[in-house]
Amino acid sequence: MSQKILNKENEKMEKLLDESGAPPVISAKPGEVLDGAVVFKGKNKLLLDISGSAIGIISGRELRDSFHTFQDLSVGTEVTAMVLEEENDEGMIVMSLRRVSQQKAWAQFYKLIDEEGTMSFVPQEANKGGLLANMDGIRTFLPVSQLSPVNYPRVTDKSEIMNRLGKFIGQEFFVKIIMMDEEAGKIVVSEREAMSEHRAKSLEGLKAGDEREGAVSGIVNFGIFVTFDGLEGLVHISEIAWGHVKNPSEFVRVGDKVKVKVIGMEGEKLSLSIKQLTKDPWEAVAERYPVGKRVQGTVTRLTDYGAFVKLENEINGLVHLSEITHAKIADASDVLKIGQKIDVQVINIEPDERRIGLSIKALLPIDKKMLEEMKKEEEASKSSKKKSETAKDSDDSKGSSGFVASKTGKKYYPADSAAGKRIKEENRVEFASEKEAEKAGYAA
Repeated sequence: MSQKILNKENEKMEKLLDESGAPPVISAKPGEVLDGAVVFKGKNKLLLDISGSAIGIISGRELRDSFHTFQDLSVGTEVTAMVLEEENDEGMIVMSLRRVSQQKAWAQFYKLIDEEGTMSFVPQEANKGGLLANMDGIRTFLPVSQLSPVNYPRVTDKSEIMNRLGKFIGQEFFVKIIMMDEEAGKIVVSEREAMSEHRAKSLEGLKAGDEREGAVSGIVNFGIFVTFDGLEGLVHISEIAWGHVKNPSEFVRVGDKVKVKVIGMEGEKLSLSIKQLTKDPWEAVAERYPVGKRVQGTVTRLTDYGAFVKLENEINGLVHLSEITHAKIADASDVLKIGQKIDVQVINIEPDERRIGLSIKALLPIDKKMLEEMKKEEEASKSSKKKSETAKDSDDSKGSSGFVASKTGKKYYPADSAAGKRIKEENRVEFASEKEAEKAGYAA
């Protein structure tokens, strides 16, 4: 049969098909996107009618996409899917909702970058570097450094970071894309950048002296981090309380609500204070603790030089080692212990320096035996001092007395001069005075 006759036959067949209203033949190619109507929806399978001439099948993970398309489908609903295989063993076209959604996702990501918009991010796993999610096969990463101040895990123990990040799995974040690589199928997002505009607005209306209520976001050795209005500031350990603060964690816990005062601003770096919201207890301390007053306190700390005694909240005084007993002691712990309640007398006060000098021995009587011991200690101290002074005078005398000359030389020198010290012992001649040296024939 000639080609001309074949072409005529084909034309006749196409005409007959058109007249009969039969659906067009679908030639599906991998990567092609086709529309279809849902004819069956199972728990893990979806069948689509493709233009009435073919059936498409979507199953397994290819049903799941970030737009939750499968959940919203029902029989009769039109949906778009991507071809994975032209035909399976059952003669159906293998398709995917996930792959077509990936295309939509990339398009959406590019749009978000152009518009500087934000998107939802729900982490599925965590590692030491940050939080991760798989969005239609696109690896999405939120680094720890890009978390907002509210969520940043401020911990001193690095092993605790994983515990803190693990609590964010499944939690929704609003983020901004800061880096994208379509070829590698990866994007990097930032919660901090997404909140930058909000932080900028919060900073515009903030000034030193303002008071705010916030939440404790982290506790470190040198202070407390507090967040409010999308901002984060540091309450230094010296600004937690008016008294001595040894450990910030003794005052607050992460999540606690606290009131703070802004005391310094440098860009987004905020310095905060808790203690400045209360009256300085030292303002009237001189009136309450005049010199000579007898008061009661509790021993809170022992040192090499004495004991600190708490008189009231945030007011502590020092009992120097020499003011504990009339007898001489080497260690405060020989007489006192932490937590012990004692009576003391105020012997010195310096409100500006926040110092109160206290004495225990000023309240103790001196009996005859104690007086004798004190006299002996005083005499021993004087004797020791006298010996020390005598030894010093002797050393000074030795160091500065006399003159020396070399047996083979013609000049004499002061004994403690550089030239005098260079003369060897076996060749040295010593003189008590310059006259004596000159009388021996030496010149200066």
